[in-house]
Amino acid sequence: MSISFSGIPHEAADFYARLEAENTKAFWAAHQAEYLAHVREPMTALLGALEDEFGAGHAFRPHRDVRFAADKTPFKTHQGIFVKAAPAAGWYAEVSADGFRHGAGCYHMDAPALAAFRQAVDGPRGGELEGVLGGLQDAGWEVTGDQLKTAPRGWSRDHPRIDLLRHRSVSVMQWIDDGDVVTSPALADAVREGWRDLRPLVEWFADVIPPE
Repeated sequence: MSISFSGIPHEAADFYARLEAENTKAFWAAHQAEYLAHVREPMTALLGALEDEFGAGHAFRPHRDVRFAADKTPFKTHQGIFVKAAPAAGWYAEVSADGFRHGAGCYHMDAPALAAFRQAVDGPRGGELEGVLGGLQDAGWEVTGDQLKTAPRGWSRDHPRIDLLRHRSVSVMQWIDDGDVVTSPALADAVREGWRDLRPLVEWFADVIPPE
């Protein structure tokens, strides 16, 4: 049975602030019920509130993959949710000790996806992406992503879109700073409006990234 969405409680940010101070299995065992009640269930309910327009999504697992990491702390210090629209691309939101933010992008592109992305950036569709990202930045969205420090192999450093070509992922995010919105059902409407603004970006990636 789906849970109606009533907002993300203040206790969610408080939980992550305490987890940042004591990121241990002992802390998690003692406070897992708080995580489920104040973080996992509300974020899952938010997904349910948005499913009619954006499709089904999932909440990420709280455990970190530490097999190859220098940082061995066991738990993530945020809870993310994701609605997939194309390979590696879709809408995203998260809550952490810093608050709540939402966005979209194309994450963790594999070699075929990255090659398709760069070919598209090199062609006419690259100008389209520049326009979409520029408009989002003008509207207050932050454009980030994993980037190479120099030109990718086979591409000139003088390419007119070299900044885009250096991207290995593209993330567009925005904080929702109004605590009264975050902790109320109105958050679903705010995220819905933001994700609608990001639809041209998601559709661009859906068009250019090959199917899995």
